[in-house]
Amino acid sequence: MFLPPQPIPLCVTALTILTASTDITSRRIPNRVIAIGLAAALLVQVWLHGPLAGGEEWLTGALTGFAVLLPFYLLRGMAAGDVKLMLTIGAWVGPALTVRIALATFVIGGIWSLWVTLRHGRMRQLLVNLWCIASHAGHPGLPQTGELGYQQNESVGSLPYGVAIAAGTLGVLFASAAWPYNL
Repeated sequence: MFLPPQPIPLCVTALTILTASTDITSRRIPNRVIAIGLAAALLVQVWLHGPLAGGEEWLTGALTGFAVLLPFYLLRGMAAGDVKLMLTIGAWVGPALTVRIALATFVIGGIWSLWVTLRHGRMRQLLVNLWCIASHAGHPGLPQTGELGYQQNESVGSLPYGVAIAAGTLGVLFASAAWPYNL
């Protein structure tokens, strides 16, 4: 792994800490923070890599961040702010590091979600929801009722997923800085 040049790690660290803290306190990731983050990322990418290469790094990273979380938003498993945050992080770090950050985020968010689900005794509803999503994936018009009459729309709870995104991002950045070999 490799760590992007400064000031990218510092800016991404500040962005993720800010968005995680607002997600915890208000359960929102402000659009103003996302807009400022995207504009700053474009300026820094152009400054570091030049207009063409910097613009390409910014755009491909943003599209990668958007693409990895969009399916979860479309399945109503995640809020739009989380998708926009990953898009912004991608604009900062580029596509390769965005994929690593997304994978780390999925692991952290998945473990956290399972823990919360088990803690609240909602594992049966989670399994019904997953079954309904999987069995109706190609048939969006069908009713989403699982066995035993459970409704797939009955949520098992929600998390401030910006925290998982921040943890995944910071974990990957710190691991990249500590790893002595450039893979």
